[in-house]
This record gives sequence, C-alpha cells and structure tokens, in this order.
Amino acid sequence: MNTQTTFHTIQQAAWILGVSRSAVSRAIRTGELRATRCRSGLRVSSIELARLLGTQKQDGGAACTPMTSG
Repeated sequence: MNTQTTFHTIQQAAWILGVSRSAVSRAIRTGELRATRCRSGLRVSSIELARLLGTQKQDGGAACTPMTSG
C-alpha cells in the first residue's frame, strides 16, 4: 500500500478547490486549511484538500470561498 502523501502549491490547491489563491491563503491564515512549510513556500497535502472537499459536500456550502470585489 502506498502511504506517501502528495503536496500541492497554493496555486494548485486553489485550482483543485475551485477558488482563488487568496482564498486558499486566507483559509491557511485562519486555520481552516492546514499547510506545511517547505523550502520554497507553503504546501497543502492531498489529505487536507480531501478533508476540505468532504466538508463542502456534507454541508452543501463552500468551506473556502473566493473573495469578491466591490
């Protein structure tokens, strides 16, 4: 069994979640999304993304929403 976790950049995590990069950064800052610091910046694990996507499915709303201007 492969137990290796995949890590994604903030931009990749935003694409997977369907939100902006700033929404992912905000979710990390507020503790809604956990990230790991690597040499070249923050990374979000695939397990953490799956957890967040599972939350979205259960309550029907977006756990991480993009910021709207205006």
